[in-house]
Amino acid sequence: MIQPVKRPSHWTTPEGMKYLGPHDDAAPIDVTVVLRRRSDTAPKPAEWPKSPQFPHGQFGEHYGADSTDIENVRGFAHKHGLTETGCDAHRRVVHLRGTPTALEQAFGVTLGKYQMGDCQFIGCSHAPTLPPEAIAVLGLDKRPVAQPHFRKPLAQPNTSYTPIQLGQLYNFPAGTDGTGQTIGIIELGGGYTSSDLSQYFSNLGISNPPKVVAVSVAGGQNTPGGGDADIEVALDIEVAGALAPGATIAVYFAPNTDQGFYEAISQAAHDTTYKPSVLSISWGGPEDSWSSQSRTAMESAVQDAAALGVTVIVAAGDNGSSDGESDGQPHVDFPASSPYSLACGGTTLVATGQTIQSEVVWNDTATNEGATGGGVSIEYPLPTWQQNAKVPNAPSGSTGRGVPDVSGNADPMTGYQVLVGGQTQAIGGTSAVAPLWAGLIARLNQKLGKPVGDLHAAIYQIGESAFRDITQGNNGAYQAGPGWDACTGLGSPNGQALLDALSKQQA
Repeated sequence: MIQPVKRPSHWTTPEGMKYLGPHDDAAPIDVTVVLRRRSDTAPKPAEWPKSPQFPHGQFGEHYGADSTDIENVRGFAHKHGLTETGCDAHRRVVHLRGTPTALEQAFGVTLGKYQMGDCQFIGCSHAPTLPPEAIAVLGLDKRPVAQPHFRKPLAQPNTSYTPIQLGQLYNFPAGTDGTGQTIGIIELGGGYTSSDLSQYFSNLGISNPPKVVAVSVAGGQNTPGGGDADIEVALDIEVAGALAPGATIAVYFAPNTDQGFYEAISQAAHDTTYKPSVLSISWGGPEDSWSSQSRTAMESAVQDAAALGVTVIVAAGDNGSSDGESDGQPHVDFPASSPYSLACGGTTLVATGQTIQSEVVWNDTATNEGATGGGVSIEYPLPTWQQNAKVPNAPSGSTGRGVPDVSGNADPMTGYQVLVGGQTQAIGGTSAVAPLWAGLIARLNQKLGKPVGDLHAAIYQIGESAFRDITQGNNGAYQAGPGWDACTGLGSPNGQALLDALSKQQA
């Protein structure tokens, strides 16, 4: 007998979210009901050098949804006049559609019209009540949950680099280009044009550019012309593609809602068409800004990815240790703070030719040019692989997962050269570090002959020999120092050294 799971109840109303009145549109709404696993035991991440315990095809039999649970949710839907539009048992989701009134009665909420900034959306003021088989219902609250973590320089940059130059500076393994790999990129808005990508890769002298495909998730589309989000999309594709031109780049476009974000990660992790071995995520929001249901669902999707041998790489944020919150306390960004995410912090890198002259913590807060995120989770406990990393306590005094794990150049004043809307510009932010690392992971996977999967235990054991330790600077509340720190993690990569160390662990 499967035991009922504890129902999450924490609900957030972000600062600046205004109630405009009741929701008076009778049009049907689609929701995603995320079910508990058929087993009480969570799937184990495929930690290097282990292969997934249960690969695609077998995973759902062990960690998907129980058939009885699915039938019970169908009964619940029928009772409340909701229509099933789809079911993926291996991903533990049932898709339902209903009128606003039917959904309100089914999940015990009152829908309203809300506004944050220029965005108006449907929302609800408290957590939905769930049937016992479910851990979340997503889609009743369509507030934007995440921000892209890129930075446009306000002043003229001191210097900028192509991704290829950074790959050389970080000693990415020679003779590798990501051939045979697929890099999945999650985008919650914006789009790209083929002409921009062709021009960009041509300008870099890449004669065989990566194959780029757009995958629509939950109604999301490749929609260039959407403003700043286009910069994020171009940055992600161009950095990853320049560093791993032999790879296929699958870009999963989803709406910027908890439903869209969850579906993008879950569908990418379970995608048997493109089979990404690495996911790059440059979007996120402060850990405590997420409702429990949203975060629980998201965490289960990232957990699935790790168990299936997919390396999930996430930007740690661009607003220093506060993560943009105004309460004066340190905060970390989610999903970077998930223990299944390889969280990426940012540095300021100065180089001459192919030699790094200096690399320090990115912190341009004084000139409003941003700073790397990083700190200690209040939601996730200290993982075993960080036991010896000397992670400080959270502000509450509790121990927690330290963020980030790794880092790379992110300062907009030493940014990345990208092409957006036909214009070349320099862009920074930890958004750039995630696809940088994704390109490296694709090349490691190619050379090692199998996906590296969840790298945490491996890299914390390898330590400083495969990283450039960043020991100078701070991100506000946290100071860099020898070894791991809550600004730049273990440091920036030495790609060849990391490959050599992983190869020894494989032997």
